[in-house]
Amino acid sequence: MRFFHISDLHIGKQLYSYSLLPDQRAVLKEITERAKEYRPDAILIAGDVFDRSIPSGEAYTVLDEFLTGLSEITPQIPVLLIAGNHDSAERLDYASGFLEKHQIHIAVSAPEREDEYLKKITLTDDFGPVHFYLLPFLKPAYVRRLFPGEEINDYETAVRRILERENLDFSERNVLLSHQFYKNGSTGPETSDSEQASLNIGGLDSVDVSLVEPFNYVALGHIHGPQKVKSPHIRYCGTPLKYSLSEEKQEKSITMVTLGEKGTDPLIETLPLHPMRDVRRIKGTLEEVLKKAEEEGSGDFVSVTLTDEEELYRPGERLQKAYEYLLEYRIENRRTRNFMEESEKDLKVEDPLSVFRTFYEEVQGVAPDEKEEAFMSRILEKAREEI
Repeated sequence: MRFFHISDLHIGKQLYSYSLLPDQRAVLKEITERAKEYRPDAILIAGDVFDRSIPSGEAYTVLDEFLTGLSEITPQIPVLLIAGNHDSAERLDYASGFLEKHQIHIAVSAPEREDEYLKKITLTDDFGPVHFYLLPFLKPAYVRRLFPGEEINDYETAVRRILERENLDFSERNVLLSHQFYKNGSTGPETSDSEQASLNIGGLDSVDVSLVEPFNYVALGHIHGPQKVKSPHIRYCGTPLKYSLSEEKQEKSITMVTLGEKGTDPLIETLPLHPMRDVRRIKGTLEEVLKKAEEEGSGDFVSVTLTDEEELYRPGERLQKAYEYLLEYRIENRRTRNFMEESEKDLKVEDPLSVFRTFYEEVQGVAPDEKEEAFMSRILEKAREEI
């Protein structure tokens, strides 16, 4: 069985002040063309379909065009889609009943009642059934009602309990779609600047990858750089476009997975994507940078670092004329380096729980005990859920 794995479309996102909707429309059309070419048995979209919980009308239109294009491929390709932390469950769930009749299966929330379970889609090939389990982004608060009397204060416990109650049969082939922050022990995935900044409370937002290892493939969303987590079959496919300068060197692609019979490793391939505009950094003197615009073209999103030591006359205006999609420019020379070194000498960033410990010791004269730290962690977790 062959399927595409994509995630983190972030339809409606801006890069600095530039709307990416034209770029997103183009790359989604390319994904549709690849689906026509390779005819996968399913297309998996692992969350963060929209960039905001309240998408614009044009963002809805871009998604509609994408899903319509996929649904028009014959024979029809099932689309399996889950909500991410950027998505509004209510808005993404709109018309899901109608879409399901067109083989577009959407899961927007984890089970909340005793009679609810993860949405499960079963497809069949020459080796038998493949069960796809759709696990949307969840927080501990989302699932506490299912487990009265239990302490569910972290993401790992929440995911573990949800998976345990499914009583999965791992003698057959199972695939999981999930949108969470998975780690291999103390080792987390490589992150990008475009991931949503949020509180990091002692690692409470992370889930250990051991919980999902028994699946034959785990289609992950949330992290924007393509990478495996511990094992090749547990994979973040990454975003279809570069959404920050930190992604400059990343190769964006579709992850194409082929499952063989039970007991064999999946074949994992990548199909490169070709954006309308690249995202890149340029460094040099003003004259060198302006010359590069003539030689290499000026149609990409660019960040410029100027190295001139002398004062420049209106460099921003000159760069804007040369580069249509100038994101930013900065000066890097002896004077600015000396200033930054002085500014960064005393800079220290700590997570909120560490700040609490320091404050508590200064006020009380002793360190907080485990009970007090646990109490503060719960307060911070509640604050996080409001973000």
